[in-house]
Amino acid sequence: MAKKTITDVDVAGKTVLMRVDFNVPLDDNANVTDDRRIRMALPSITSVIERGGKLILMSHLGRPRGEAGDEKYSLKPAAEKLSELLGKPVAFAADTIGDDAKAKAAALGDGDVLVIENLRFDKREKKGDETFAGELAAMADAYCNDAFGTCHREHASMYAVPKLMKDAGKPAVVGFLVEKEIQYLDDTLGNPARPFVAILGGKKVSDKIAVIDNLLNLCDKVLIGGAMAYAFAAAQGQQIGGSYLGADEDEKTNAVTEAKKLFEKGGDKLVLPVDTHCGDAFSSDCNKNICKDDIEAGWEGLDIGPETIALYTGLIADAKTVVWNGPMGVFEMPPFDAGTKAVARAIADADCVSIIGGGDSAAAVQQLGFAEQVSHVSTGGGASLEKLEGKSFAAVDILDEK
Repeated sequence: MAKKTITDVDVAGKTVLMRVDFNVPLDDNANVTDDRRIRMALPSITSVIERGGKLILMSHLGRPRGEAGDEKYSLKPAAEKLSELLGKPVAFAADTIGDDAKAKAAALGDGDVLVIENLRFDKREKKGDETFAGELAAMADAYCNDAFGTCHREHASMYAVPKLMKDAGKPAVVGFLVEKEIQYLDDTLGNPARPFVAILGGKKVSDKIAVIDNLLNLCDKVLIGGAMAYAFAAAQGQQIGGSYLGADEDEKTNAVTEAKKLFEKGGDKLVLPVDTHCGDAFSSDCNKNICKDDIEAGWEGLDIGPETIALYTGLIADAKTVVWNGPMGVFEMPPFDAGTKAVARAIADADCVSIIGGGDSAAAVQQLGFAEQVSHVSTGGGASLEKLEGKSFAAVDILDEK
């Protein structure tokens, strides 16, 4: 059932507590180097302030391990970037539920915005602590979740806060970004135009076993790239040289075992590389070779090869729905970025509904300038992966229904 959104709440003169995802990269001078996540939250933010609401924004940034005071994890630079994007002052509180946050929240006027300090400066956030959540909930009249990147987490700000606010008779709704993310993923997976092609890359099969398993039930083709392709090659008895298979012997054995199960289940649906772009060292200036089938000792696979690129881009061109998560090779090290670039370009050129599932895939599409040519670029890699596994989110399920 559809969830109520921020537009369903009369916010005039009311205080709205909005969970956003301002987990943005900062340089050594504490400047925001990529403001996309802040910009994606702007529609929900402006909906509140333009209708006369008072807005308190809360987020995490990085992994401070519950220790306050480390400036490199402060949300102050994000608050300053938001002020720049909105063209108006944005207040910043140096704590989350302390005296500064409470005083600045109480001082908000209609249309004002306050960003409170990093939620993860308090260990109780990740523990889902209700006492901590209660302090946050007490500051506002309504709750809005617009942080898709953490929707798969039952942290205090994501689950306990809306639960307590609902128990108190206060609205708890989704923002426009969360609504859009979930709608795209649910609609695409629930009723895809066909052919439906999924492209999965990345380092470890173990990270994506459940995703591949679920997508084999839904897709017409699942294309495999990245280092996890070598587990599938090894599962078929191919030599993989020095290609990455796992951090230790147990992980390597498990990777091959899981790949074998998925290969047996997938049949013709599972499409694996037919050649590999190899190097004799993990370096952009190494000696290079294109290996078909076996990869000899002394070489390691670092990207899909040219024949695989042609195979994959041809399948993408014919598709009507495409989901992509994970690079095809060592995207950050040319020339082993060729496979990832080719896949990104093929998706951008295809006449299809296309969803890019966050992380490195989203970065590739952004860097190559294709973001405007795909249907949707997710802001949450981990959250989109769990959606692709077929999971529901308790942090969303608890919110008000229409």
